[in-house]
Amino acid sequence: MANNEEHFKNVISHSKEYGFIFPSSEIYDGLSAVYDYAQNGVELKKNIRDYWWKSMVQMHENIVGIDAAIFMHPTTWKASGHVDAFNDPLIDNKDSKKRYRADVLIEDHMAKIEAKADKEVEKAAKRFGETFDEKMFRQTNPRVLEYLNKIEEIETRFRKALEANDLTEVRQIILDCEIVCPVSGSRNWTEVRQFNLMFSTAMGSVSEDANLIYLRPETAQGIFVNFLNVQKSGRMKIPFGIAQTGKAFRNEIVARQFIFRMREFEQMEMQFFIRPGTEMDWYAYWKATRLKWHHAMGLPANKYRFHDHIKLAHYANAACDIEFEFPFGFKELEGIHSRTDFDLKQHEQFSGKKLQYFDPELNQSYVPYVLETSIGLDRMFLAILSHAYTEEKLPDDSTRVVLNLPPFLAPIKVAVFPLMSKDGLPEKATEIFNMLRFDHMCMMEEKDNIGKRYRRQDAIGTPFCITVDPQTLEDNTVTIRYRDTMLQERVPIAQLNAIIDEKVSMKKALVAASGNATGQPA
Repeated sequence: MANNEEHFKNVISHSKEYGFIFPSSEIYDGLSAVYDYAQNGVELKKNIRDYWWKSMVQMHENIVGIDAAIFMHPTTWKASGHVDAFNDPLIDNKDSKKRYRADVLIEDHMAKIEAKADKEVEKAAKRFGETFDEKMFRQTNPRVLEYLNKIEEIETRFRKALEANDLTEVRQIILDCEIVCPVSGSRNWTEVRQFNLMFSTAMGSVSEDANLIYLRPETAQGIFVNFLNVQKSGRMKIPFGIAQTGKAFRNEIVARQFIFRMREFEQMEMQFFIRPGTEMDWYAYWKATRLKWHHAMGLPANKYRFHDHIKLAHYANAACDIEFEFPFGFKELEGIHSRTDFDLKQHEQFSGKKLQYFDPELNQSYVPYVLETSIGLDRMFLAILSHAYTEEKLPDDSTRVVLNLPPFLAPIKVAVFPLMSKDGLPEKATEIFNMLRFDHMCMMEEKDNIGKRYRRQDAIGTPFCITVDPQTLEDNTVTIRYRDTMLQERVPIAQLNAIIDEKVSMKKALVAASGNATGQPA
């Protein structure tokens, strides 16, 4: 764990040093759990967003996009359940004065027990070698069974407490499991209580006449209230989807782990409207399709796993997370939810407007069911960045820090270096820079020796560096250097676009990520 903690600290410091993420308002000592995306971070973030948008909207003929306002009529949030039910169960440790989410404490405790079971399996696998039957071992080994039964016992009890909103029982589980505060090491806990996560503000020029409104805690409701507008103006036929990216706001009391949990963050959501009764087929379809999107970026498959929800949200009849192994463990990256017809029916009830679809094939009207995919853009950024950060030992015993970003996501695709700042080399480098910048984000750099310039570009993840030297003026060739292998080769300037285009194109990832373009479940 120490190595992972060290890795995570290095990622955070690297983010600031190389212009990816800055603490917000840093000259005023910052603002807790709020961050600014810097010059390289904003490009990486944009590229991730573009990859999601193209794969979701451009590659599906029955999905369109919108950009709804952040401010919405306050009744929206009454209808959605956020006013009454958008709460986190919080608990304080009296000795450390630290506040925690009670559900996270219990889930982390179960994860530790699971890790003990996995350790027993690993030891047995080493002992028995090729003859080892992991499935049989998990089913028969007394110690492993004891761990697994303990997890099941806690999970069953925890689920019942959450479903009954029994906060006294949630606290009792924490006490019975002897869960300690990570800071004080004590079990001196307060009662568990609910805390609403929505930010509120006032709209109106005179405070006495102002209306209380909320900063949206999610982007989904902007899609639901526009369901009929999009369906009618776009002549959409079910099944169809509406996609949106944008900022959301949550007053997280336990904001932590850098940009993993923030108070201002960005979501990428798609709500897919379907016939009632078909939701389980579509649930399976979107689980497979979304996992394929992640794998197409080239991140290892073993970094991902599905996790079914212990407690279903009030609107769902099936829900799971795609979890990613961050430096601090497997955590939620994307949610896939079967939301039933809850949202549209609630908005029908509170607005008095019909939100139904006439299905010509069935010759009847109904309120559609909804299948949701929702991913945090900031969390995706952190997943990619933390996996890409590499400290590499070189043959000459030196080290380099390199971001092994998927080339199509890299903030800067090409850096152009004149070998010297004289003899017409800067002018020739500028000419090449101007040729490439129409297709790619490029950078030109003259300062320091060529080795230091390579290292700087490695540290921001630039896939290609092009060096212009005296030979370039003679034969119109340059040296192109590849980030991942550090190999260099001499190529004609005329071939640069083709070489770079092939490596940094998003097309390969989109092809690999594509499900059935007609959007039909298997």
